[in-house]
Amino acid sequence: MNATAATAKPHILHLHSTFAPGGKELRTVQLINGFGPGLRHTIVSAESEENGAAERIHRGIAVTLQPEFPSLKGLPTPGRLHRLARAMRSYDLVLTYNWGAMDAVMAHTLFSEAYDLPPLIHHEDGFDEEELVRRMRRRTWYRRIALGKAAGLVVPSEQLEEIALVEWQQPLGRVKRIANGIDTKAFAKKPRNDAIRRLLKRPGENWVGTLAGLRKVKNLPRLVRAFAPLPDNWHLVICGEGPERAAIEAEADRLGINHRVHLPGAIADPARVVGLFDIFALSSDSEQFPVSVVEAMAAGRPVVAPRVGDIAEMVSAANRNYLAANSEDEALEAELVTLAVDKRLREEIGAANREKARAEFDAEKMLAAYRRLYTSAMRAAGKGGF
Repeated sequence: MNATAATAKPHILHLHSTFAPGGKELRTVQLINGFGPGLRHTIVSAESEENGAAERIHRGIAVTLQPEFPSLKGLPTPGRLHRLARAMRSYDLVLTYNWGAMDAVMAHTLFSEAYDLPPLIHHEDGFDEEELVRRMRRRTWYRRIALGKAAGLVVPSEQLEEIALVEWQQPLGRVKRIANGIDTKAFAKKPRNDAIRRLLKRPGENWVGTLAGLRKVKNLPRLVRAFAPLPDNWHLVICGEGPERAAIEAEADRLGINHRVHLPGAIADPARVVGLFDIFALSSDSEQFPVSVVEAMAAGRPVVAPRVGDIAEMVSAANRNYLAANSEDEALEAELVTLAVDKRLREEIGAANREKARAEFDAEKMLAAYRRLYTSAMRAAGKGGF
């Protein structure tokens, strides 16, 4: 392709706090792949070494990873915000993600007219440990001001939609709730027993499994404790990477079940793995709209998790009664035990979950919604569309 043809493609800037494989990052990759080679993308991560999600972007799509760009971290001084604004000038659309990119959103609002900046759409997927219990007043006020000229604010959950409208005082027309979606057909395929490297599911074994970054907010030692009373033929498989690995392993050691707790690392293709789980489980202190729950549903698996975020609305009615009443160990343990002893119940709930995932959370529906939103913002700013 010649240089003229390449530069004719709309150019989208993505600003992330991290681009390590995680929910929002993998959704970004999913959308980039879904939109295809007709766009150019530049991806900036505040943590310059955390770019593993980019490995999943399809070949043939023009992507610039971690170019020279003002830091997304630091005090929001006028000079730093000014530099951030100037760095956005050459793009057709700016997409920002979560609190880690909020200074860029503020820079856009302050200097959008001075530099004729492209439209900006912000995405919020949840909160870090600092805002688990309640939102910080300073951050709430900062969001209210920073989002003042955003072309859109995308949230995946009803809970976040309410927060955006009420606490952040965003106008109804700016807030767009778009549910996360997946390739439901891919997750319906039967997986191989050796799909996870160095781990084989043997006849007679049952697995409780999860897909999660090994971070404090996921509280995976809690899941280890809740799992511990299950019979010896049950194993716990925690797929993911992160700083809490040692704490999880220590809890399994303390309980004397390290031979039944496995941490195989991050999974490149969850569709090949989730169907190996007999029960999918989360133990998080906070969630909004976890994609891993949709993946488990599409694979026909029952879900055990605290009633955080939109999980109770996501799962089927048949599954809802088997969500933990709270995040305590005993509540999770009770639901795991109930499902572990009743294979027929697991199958009935799994079938209901699969049908709901197909009907409401397929990737094509999500892709179409994002395409409409991004194209509308670009056209309104005279940037064309795609």
